[in-house]
Amino acid sequence: MEEVKFIDLFCGIGGFRQAMDEACSENDVIPNCVFSSDIDLACQFSYEENFGERPFGDITKIDEKDIPDHDILFAGFPCQPFSIIGQQRGFEDTRGTLFFDIARILKEKQPKAFILENVKQLVGHNKGQTLKVIVDTLKELGYHVQYTVLNALDYGLPQKRERVIIVGHRQPILFSFPPPKRPFMALSEILEKNVDEKYYVSDYILEKRRNKHKSAYRLSIWHENKSGNVCSYPYSCALRSGASHNYLLVNGERRLTPREMFRLQGFSDDYKIVVNDSQARKQAGNAVPVNLVKAVILRLLPYVAKTMDMATVKQEYSLEFEYGKW
Repeated sequence: MEEVKFIDLFCGIGGFRQAMDEACSENDVIPNCVFSSDIDLACQFSYEENFGERPFGDITKIDEKDIPDHDILFAGFPCQPFSIIGQQRGFEDTRGTLFFDIARILKEKQPKAFILENVKQLVGHNKGQTLKVIVDTLKELGYHVQYTVLNALDYGLPQKRERVIIVGHRQPILFSFPPPKRPFMALSEILEKNVDEKYYVSDYILEKRRNKHKSAYRLSIWHENKSGNVCSYPYSCALRSGASHNYLLVNGERRLTPREMFRLQGFSDDYKIVVNDSQARKQAGNAVPVNLVKAVILRLLPYVAKTMDMATVKQEYSLEFEYGKW
């Protein structure tokens, strides 16, 4: 079987890594993570418990020359600060931002491909100039670059979570983003059966919610926005790391458990949750949706795998084929 080497930057709890492992296992490819990095100590702990290695810390302190060669780079890079970007000086514009650390590694190691993930608001930040500089920088480094906004709902997860995905590849392959795969998983498959009483809201909150809203669904996640308006759907709104316990409630009655939040992000039940509830909420809220990035990885995998020559890759990408198959 072919081996594909990758690095996992701003790795968090390992959403990209789980997606890569799953995509490779379905296609007789051996995934080999040769480097991972995240500054958050709790995330490092969770990552180590689940993948057997502790990520390096602050990426800004790591020399790009010390990073092993790899075929593909993954990064769910933080969306701030971007205040320096916008002068249209390309690579120089990104200095002082964490995106610069991705750029300097790409410049030095020149992997075949990369997949970057960020919040969808990046598309409109600074009237589009921020994303323009990022894309122009990546093109300066010799990559063919495409980006789009994808929704986790379209890839089987019952969570409306929109993320901008930026894909780059050195060779001019006929890459296209994966088509939607509906329907999404039913909430009944996500929710736990026996839930501790501590997750249930007080009578006061319960009455307050029910006075405001009547759901049209038998099973739903209720969402209260900053204005106090309540809505409900047969899926969750986007998980947020710093949100109130009570902004998402199952049938208006109880909070999501850590396992339910991890399931909403596509993590299997084999994934060990080894932190307290507060940290678990933060980790789930910051994670990349596994199913979403797995769908993108599957589109790139034929190109990244060395056993497929470019003629074969171009032929495969020119065909209409079922999602996830090549």
